[in-house]
Amino acid sequence: MDSTNNYAMALAQNGMAMHGAAWFALEQTAGKGQRGKTWKTEPGQNIILSVLLDTSRLAVSAQFRLSMAVALAVHDFYSKYALDDTRIKWPNDIYWRDRKAGGILIENVLKGNIWQWAVAGMGININQVVFDAAIKNPVSLKQITGKNFDTPALAQELCSFLEQRFQQLHENDTDALLQAYNERLFKRGEKVKLHKDAIAFECIIDHVDEMGRLWLRDSIYPYVEFGEVRWDLAS
Repeated sequence: MDSTNNYAMALAQNGMAMHGAAWFALEQTAGKGQRGKTWKTEPGQNIILSVLLDTSRLAVSAQFRLSMAVALAVHDFYSKYALDDTRIKWPNDIYWRDRKAGGILIENVLKGNIWQWAVAGMGININQVVFDAAIKNPVSLKQITGKNFDTPALAQELCSFLEQRFQQLHENDTDALLQAYNERLFKRGEKVKLHKDAIAFECIIDHVDEMGRLWLRDSIYPYVEFGEVRWDLAS
């Protein structure tokens, strides 16, 4: 399979979608990350999963709320095994300490003003212990725990966590989602170095608002939008 997200998106665009349908792959040849990046993974070692979500009852403006719900679901799942050091790196990467454990890519099917479907693609490091040198600071559950895991079984468990958070989103419990997200926010209250355009600057991570903006303290910018900055995690 080239990409589980591509497969799910094709079904949604062709009127063949069903809420909660999930695709798990042992290997994909064209895995996708955010902003056009590729997602590389060792065959059979990790979770490669895409889930179709019926978003027709959600406003188009709720896209970041869905992003929060999916990130929280992955956090719920991963922290069950990796415990307290699991965090959500804005907007929706999963980190264990300072190392990346997984990523999320959400793609949408819109028809006019109706948000028909979302495809939540999740790539999560489970059993892999040797990574491509181009991948910065990866970590897997096996490296954290020393144990091997049944990845298809874990993918099914992740789907259950996702459905719980999706139901919370449908109940319009935005405040609770946002509070939970900020409680798990990577580097919150800590000084970090960010890069925006050609400018490197230090700041303290404060919180994320319901529009998805990352608010900062002691910074030349009060907040930043997704895609505007990159992190310097060596600082």
